Amino acid sequence: MQIGELISLGLYFIVMIGIGLYAYRKTNKDVAGYMLGGRQLGPGVTALSAGASDMSGWILMGLPGAMYVSGISSSWIAFGLVLGAWLNYLVVAPRLRAYTELAQDAITIPDYFEKRFRDNSHTLRVLSAIVIIIFFTLYTSSGVVAGGKLFESSFGLSYYAGLYITAGVVVTYTLFGGFLAVSMTDFVQGCIMFVALILVPIVAFSEFDNLAELNATVASVDANLLGLFSGVTALGIISSMAWGLGYFGQPHIIVRFMAIRSLKDIPAARRIGMSWMLVTITGALIIGYIGVGFVAKTQSDFGDPETIFIFFAKLLFHPLISGFLLAAILAAIMSTISSQLLVSSSSLTEDFYKIFLRKEASQTELLLVGRISVVVVAGVAIALAYDRSSTILSLVSNAWAGFGAAFGPLIILSLFWRRMTRAGAIAGMVTGAVTVLLWLYAPITIDGASLGSYLYEIVPGFVLATIAVVLVSLATQPPSKELTDTFDAAKQAVNAV
Repeated sequence: MQIGELISLGLYFIVMIGIGLYAYRKTNKDVAGYMLGGRQLGPGVTALSAGASDMSGWILMGLPGAMYVSGISSSWIAFGLVLGAWLNYLVVAPRLRAYTELAQDAITIPDYFEKRFRDNSHTLRVLSAIVIIIFFTLYTSSGVVAGGKLFESSFGLSYYAGLYITAGVVVTYTLFGGFLAVSMTDFVQGCIMFVALILVPIVAFSEFDNLAELNATVASVDANLLGLFSGVTALGIISSMAWGLGYFGQPHIIVRFMAIRSLKDIPAARRIGMSWMLVTITGALIIGYIGVGFVAKTQSDFGDPETIFIFFAKLLFHPLISGFLLAAILAAIMSTISSQLLVSSSSLTEDFYKIFLRKEASQTELLLVGRISVVVVAGVAIALAYDRSSTILSLVSNAWAGFGAAFGPLIILSLFWRRMTRAGAIAGMVTGAVTVLLWLYAPITIDGASLGSYLYEIVPGFVLATIAVVLVSLATQPPSKELTDTFDAAKQAVNAV
């Protein structure tokens, strides 16, 4: 590691921990303050926090790598994600913000499900909390693995040292500052990612005289890389676009909508968030595309396509700047890990400890349990990450599909269909999760290929879960007047804005 890169990285760590300590002093000393920031996030922090926690390291490594290998046809996944994120802001954000406050101030997604349907048996809460804890522990582990490999490949440290550095910094600011620290650090990390994904494409493109030269060089490698429909089938396009469906059920993203300070701030958050997303996704795709031409033109010794951003950062920039750019990758990884740690911690605290072990626990006790839960989940994630064969991308893909299918239809229908019932919600959650698992692991093949190789598992999971919610809700007793009155109040609150 060069001294310039070390300085940039050290400054980044100091800023992250400093924000955590600042948030610790500003956060209300209760569970609502620790887990949801007291519902006081501004539109800018909400938007960039949602975006940074969503994108993770895949936007700086996975997406450029996909473009490098598959060419312009890999843009379909970006189209789907942009559409899904926009609909999430437009459809889910306003009603979820209003409804979670009216439903006895629900502060977690399992808490919202229970209060939305007055589920005194806690079935919905427990089922959704189990899904969150299992998937997010594995999801967090994939981020820790990515951090370990980044430190190993870019900074010359051991893989295991990278695990502990990545997890240690994230746990420190999450442990002390809670949701406010996570959101504020996400905002800073989002800004770093934004600058990096503008700067690297511009500098890399300057190595070519014009766009025509770049296109000709890419075509000399493989003309199919220039085609939007090259090498993809109709089902392949549907599968790529279907990634957008996952947004409606991602707890670490939609919890930002619950925390924004006012319904009136949501349009501003949507404009900021979507502008940020369009720039960053476009920049990531361009990096992969330019990478094909650059490597061919310079005959560079280049291996893993997912490291094209790192390749450019180290080759084209001064060590101080390359350290900043490498910190952008770490920022993307850490922003997602911190959000997942906090959501897992909130479920362990609110949905298990408080419900089943200590119903009369004080706010101080719950805060302590929440902080201990952050450390426990991080410890399990590190233990899982010791298996160096951990598959990062497939794990992220599976978790995204699992959350999208299990929670997405429930979130949307619970906010827009007053006839939905508790039994319908349970049926939909179970159907979505089981369908995804069967699609992934059932010994069923078509011409020797797995079902997932033909159609992304979120599609059948989302569709069947929606059908299950509707059919079971219609077959069971309608919700009480108390529930429909709360539903109407949330609708009126949104319409008033």
